[in-house]
Amino acid sequence: MRLTSILLLLAAAPACAKAQNLQWHGYLDYRLVAGSSAPNWTDGGLGKLRWDGHGVSARFGGAALLATAQLSPELLGVASAQFQTSDRRGIDLTEAWLRYRPVSTTPWRWSLRGGLFFPAVSLENDGIGWTSPYTLTPSAINSWVGEELRSTGAEFRLERRGRSMSVEAAVTAFVGNDPAGEQLAARGWSLSDLVYGLGSSMREPDLAARDGPPPRRYDAFVETDHRIGWQGELTVRADDVSRLTLLHYDNRADPTTSTMFEGQRIFSWHTRFWSLGERTRMGDWVLIGQAIRGSTAIVPSPFFHTETGFWSAFAMVAREQGRWRPALRLEMFGTRQRPDSLAERANEHGRALTAALNWQPRSWLRVTGELIALDSSRTERRHLGLAESSFDLQAQLGARLVF
Repeated sequence: MRLTSILLLLAAAPACAKAQNLQWHGYLDYRLVAGSSAPNWTDGGLGKLRWDGHGVSARFGGAALLATAQLSPELLGVASAQFQTSDRRGIDLTEAWLRYRPVSTTPWRWSLRGGLFFPAVSLENDGIGWTSPYTLTPSAINSWVGEELRSTGAEFRLERRGRSMSVEAAVTAFVGNDPAGEQLAARGWSLSDLVYGLGSSMREPDLAARDGPPPRRYDAFVETDHRIGWQGELTVRADDVSRLTLLHYDNRADPTTSTMFEGQRIFSWHTRFWSLGERTRMGDWVLIGQAIRGSTAIVPSPFFHTETGFWSAFAMVAREQGRWRPALRLEMFGTRQRPDSLAERANEHGRALTAALNWQPRSWLRVTGELIALDSSRTERRHLGLAESSFDLQAQLGARLVF
């Protein structure tokens, strides 16, 4: 799949040189962080937030580069890469796709997109490098999308445009997302702006390293069973003011298959979910609400199987105009491992409140103060001699240079 995207970029490179409109955008992000005292999963713990440690420290938030090329009136190319140092140091390819959309003079319009792209789950993350323009840290739903979900395949989209309302439907066939769901089962939900790309690997909590010494890492974007996954989307837009999106995702992974990664066996997780979200503008403000429910399962042997049900929902209000842009988000999340007869089940539930204030004195500078209060309970904390319940606070002051 990494080879597929590289070949796609190489094929598009000559055309990019002759593009009608070639644009480059990116950002550099630096922060002062007062992190949670609970070790997070990137350090082998069960913490829910990106940053851990005591006191205030300076951190590198990341960097991203986005290229868009209008190769012709019908053909658009997009590629995006990110550089992170929190979990691992390296540059990841997060998107690389081409879209063909013929010019239409009727209410009907269709398009075909191929390559590596995010599933159309998020109503929140539409900034450079799949970031949120409202907060430093996205919701639990969109944190998981950035960690484990990516489509390498083809999407067909059909639109019916009206005077005050438009309807569009899309179906995507994809490969290479078979381990997606493993982190939800091993760690549960998190609130983090770490985005992983093609060929990268993610660390699990050390408690998950049962068949080898920690750290246990895996690549969420590999193909193990040669099955094609799919997702379907239905979106209704009204007067460019509101958007309602219903999506179903099913990677169709064979939960009995596995692959070796860095000396440890990584299983395919059959992950499927429904997502429903709405986004409405009210003057300078936007209201966003989204809910997701699904399950992920493995069958590592004929004598054992386990399934983790998961759900999350959030509501957010944010200002989109002006130099000062506040945002407030409330969310809940949970997982439940089945069957109930398991001696040790990894269940969790939690809620979080995120408050942010963005100041944009220049078009190239965004300063954001953010506070997250997160209250969660996870049964696995008992294995570390900790209480199941944990309350975490994380404060950040970020400066993002945008170009």
